[in-house]
Amino acid sequence: MEMVVDFPGGARVDAHFRGHTLMTDQPPQGGGEDSAPMPYEVFLASIGTCAGIYILGFCRQRGIPTENIKIVQNYDVDMTTGLPRTVYLDIQLPPDFPEKYKPAVIRSAEQCKVKKTLEHPPAFEVTTRVAVPA
Repeated sequence: MEMVVDFPGGARVDAHFRGHTLMTDQPPQGGGEDSAPMPYEVFLASIGTCAGIYILGFCRQRGIPTENIKIVQNYDVDMTTGLPRTVYLDIQLPPDFPEKYKPAVIRSAEQCKVKKTLEHPPAFEVTTRVAVPA
């Protein structure tokens, strides 16, 4: 999948793919207007939302309503690197959620493709070239 990233002004950096635009910005202290999430926030949100997609699929297959299910995500930061050390996903279930499915909901969330990518990171190759004007 190709993704085109451009710079529409200020501290905004947007990604365009599959007919969508994912906008990012920086807060004022980072030179932006806080008009959109920061790229790192989008990355972190992809972890919880990916787990959520798997939980949603699990519940749909079993006819379990999801209106009262939520995931609260937190993480510990390694103070030397500023990077997350541990990401916590707290799946909050309603009181009437079937007890027998609680371990399976956790297993569903653990199937998240973002989580698996972090566990087995890809190689990165960064290059430059002069673009030919259109």
